[in-house]
Order: sequence, then structure tokens, then C-alpha cells
Amino acid sequence: MIMNTPCNAAETHTVFNQPPPLDPYNLFTTDTALREALQQAPVQWAETQLNDYGYLSGHTLFSAGFLANENMPQFHSHDRFGHRMDQVAFHPAYHQLMQTAIEHGLPSSPWQTPQPGAHVARAAMMYLHNQVEAGSCCPLTMTFAAVPAIRHQPDIAAHWLPLITARHYDPANKPWFEKPGVTIGMAMTEKQGGTDVRANTTRARPLGQSGPGQLYALTGHKWFCSAPMSDAFLVLAQTDKGLSCFLLPRWREDGQRNGFYIQRLKDKLGNRSNASSEVEFREAHAWLVGEEGRGVATIIDMVALTRFDCITGSAALMRQAVAQAVHHCSHRQVCGKVLTDHPLIQNVLADLALESEAALAFSLRIAQSLDHPDDEQEQLFCRIATAIGKYWVCKRAPGHINEAQECLGGAGYVEESILPRLYREAPVNSIWEGSGNVQCLDILRAMQRQPDSLEAVFAELEKTAGTDPQLGQYITTLKKDLVNTSNFHYEARRLVEKLAICLQGSLLLQTGNALVADAFLRARLQPEGLAYGTLPTGIPCTQLIERTRPL
Repeated sequence: MIMNTPCNAAETHTVFNQPPPLDPYNLFTTDTALREALQQAPVQWAETQLNDYGYLSGHTLFSAGFLANENMPQFHSHDRFGHRMDQVAFHPAYHQLMQTAIEHGLPSSPWQTPQPGAHVARAAMMYLHNQVEAGSCCPLTMTFAAVPAIRHQPDIAAHWLPLITARHYDPANKPWFEKPGVTIGMAMTEKQGGTDVRANTTRARPLGQSGPGQLYALTGHKWFCSAPMSDAFLVLAQTDKGLSCFLLPRWREDGQRNGFYIQRLKDKLGNRSNASSEVEFREAHAWLVGEEGRGVATIIDMVALTRFDCITGSAALMRQAVAQAVHHCSHRQVCGKVLTDHPLIQNVLADLALESEAALAFSLRIAQSLDHPDDEQEQLFCRIATAIGKYWVCKRAPGHINEAQECLGGAGYVEESILPRLYREAPVNSIWEGSGNVQCLDILRAMQRQPDSLEAVFAELEKTAGTDPQLGQYITTLKKDLVNTSNFHYEARRLVEKLAICLQGSLLLQTGNALVADAFLRARLQPEGLAYGTLPTGIPCTQLIERTRPL
């Protein structure tokens, strides 16, 4: 008789000095900075749902995020009988992420139940979701952001908005009017134009009467179509009156497949769980949204909100990165001491913590302005602050996450860690919906066309300028730099960077934590080094790290 007894003959050593797994944990209850920041907004009503989603994010969704990225979407152009189907197949984990997010209102809650703090609460939910799986956030964001653009056409909105804001996820490839809820994608850029959408060549011809709300046939291509499995897409096409905005469904109004053909999926650096594609339109039916020839003005409402979500997404990636780094360093010993007891790693971790908190504060402040759509001052602030944040926060994320990887050494470079995925995800937020230069030029355009928007930013800064002499002097100097914009095209990045840092410092002061605000202002207004981990002496590193500790 053979005895099934354990054999240790293959073991050569005992595993020790390794940190315990960080997951599962509650991403909301363990995030001191997030909970403190939310105290500045009227979102007490949302605390239970935030706690619930924080739990889900650190448990089932955390695992689903790994599975959805290990099993990327697959494009099937035809079925086995040779019929064209244009179907994208996803791993069940991706559908789990989408269903959970939609049922919890991530793309719909501010529109479905407008109330004080609705956009702030929704931003906090997206902040939690992005930390564990950013790819699914692309269709969630576009579905959310499509609402203001579609509202330009009330007759179309009457049919579509109840489905867009419904908390039902139905991934089946069938007509939109047979579903309890839908998702929306976007397709603007073409091969020859990229950011310059006015160079688009896709043509739209009316199938009957022309004008807003009427049906057109579109023929052309799109070099980037985000989330091609969506039920409909906001697209740009040329009419006789110029570039116009259309809502193009995957299925026609008569229940037949539309002339929407996926050419291939993009092989991307990151965002791998999400399908991005190249598509062609062949007499594809679509409704004109808004005025003919005013496509950019119509779709810009969607673009503004997707840019906002890029800021939130980057802040979330930074939070998860520094949480992973602090957790690792709190348990790993080097030279007889836990890493967090070494001064140099304290400098690095505290610096990463400051950057993470500043990014979060920026995101939630813009969310507050979205909660006041009828306040002209708030909307002016939102207009320019979104571009500032899109430039700066999204630009800071890749370097921040790479520094967090270094805190783990080689362990931060292997796929079993979430950090490689965070690092690959980060650049898309700085590229999508306008890269850094586009944001800077957009800020210049806002300053020239709406000078009051820049005044709104300085009005925000004035709330705290008198509380910190160094910040007050920095603001005064910046105002002088912005008087003459003749050389702005060359100096734009430097000036926008200063605006961003001023705003972050002011917002941290408003949050009320003097320890964080003072450390940030000392570190950023007169930086002593270019890399993370070059904080000046006297920064309370231990306290900053402790605030960031996830467990």
C-alpha cells in the first residue's frame, strides 16, 4: 500500500520577509485622503454605497480585473457559416465588471438622481473602480458623458436617455430598442486627421428631409472607435454645411444590422480589457444631433466629461500604486529594518503620497463644479480647470506609478503584481481626448475667448492665497506671467504647470489638513529636485505615509 505523505525533498529554503497579500480589502474605508476630501461636499447620503463599492472593488472586482486583462477581447468578423457578424467576445470577468458598475450607477447616477453632491459621489465611485480595472471605465465614461451631447436633440434624447441611464447591462448584440439598458461609444478621429477632426472625410447624406433629428447615411472610416461593442456611437461626419454630430446605432431602426463594420481591434500598450477598433461606415444610418455644421460644438460636451474622467482615472491609478508601495514597504525588511523606517524610502513614499492626494483633490473639485450647472462662475472654472487637470494630473501619473514600482523592486515589474498593469494604463489618460499640447492650446483658447474663465481660476486661488505667504507670492508672479500671452504657444506647458500646482496647493489648504497642504506647498512651489523622493528636510514623512497606508 502506497502512503500519500507529504514530501519536502524538493524544498531548498523557507519563504520569509515577504509582505502579506494586500487584497482583499475595502478601498473606501482604508482611504483616509478620500474620506477627508468627501467631507467638503454634501455626499453623506452616498456613504453606504461608497462603502459597499469599496468592498466590492477590493474583493470580487479586484480579482475580475486580473482575469479581464489576462483574457483580452477577441474580434470575430464572421460566424462559422460565413455570415458577417462583427462581434467582440469578452471574458466573463469583463461582463462582471461592467454589470457591477452599471448596476451601481457609475455611468448614470448624476443624471438619474440629480442631487447635491451627485457628481462628487459618482467621481468617488469611478475613483474606486479605476483602481482595480481601468479598461471597463472607457465605455462607462462614454456612456456617462454622452448624456449632455444627446440632450442637444430632445426628440432623440426622449428615446435614448431612459436606456442610457438605466441600471441594466445587456451585452447582447441585438437592436437597442430590445434592451433594458444600453452603452454608448465614440468615434471621432480618422487616419488623415487624428486630433484635427475638421480634416475628417466621412460623409453624411440625408435619407429624406435634412436637419436636426433627421436620419442620414454615413460613409467613411474611423481610425479610433472606442468600445465597438457599444449599442450606439456619437460620431462626426461632413455634411454640405460642415462637420456635424450624429448618433449611429449598431442596429438600424428597422431591426436590421447597420452598415457598421469593424476592421480590426487595436493592439494597445494598455487598456487591454477594453476593445478599441478601426471601423468603416457603409451607408450606416445615423441621426443628426444638434445643428448641422456644428458637430464640434455639440460633441464637446461629451469630450469635456471624458477629459474629467481621465483626471479621475489618473488619480485613481496613482492611489492604487502608492497603496501597493506603502503596503510592501511596511512589511519588507532591508538591513535589519522595515523599509518604511529608512529615511530615503520615507522621502520617496511621502512624495508619492503628496502627489496622489493632490490629484484626488483636483478631481473632486471639478466634480463639485459639475454639481452646479446653473452657476456661471463654477462653469467658467470647470471649463479651464478641466483642461489644466487633464494636462497635469494625467501627465504625472506614469512617472508616479513607475516610482511606486521601484519601491517593490523586481516584484513591482512582474505581472502577478497589479503595478505593471497600472503603468500600462496610465499613458492612455494623457493621450485620449487630446494630448498635453492640445490641452495647453485649449487653455489658451479659453483665455482668449472667455477671459472670465481664467479669472474664475484666480478667484478660486484667492480663497487661500492669504493663508500661505509662499503661495500668495507664487500666485502674484503667475498673474504677471500670464499678462502677455504673445509667447504662450512656446511657454504654455510651463505656465499650465504653474496653474496646476497653484490649484492643487490651494485645494489641499481648503481640505483643511495642514500637514498635507504645508508639505505639498513646500515641496512643489520651490522644488529641490526633479525626481520623486527629493522632498526638502523637515517634511513629516512618517505621518504622510501613515495616512496612505491601505491596511
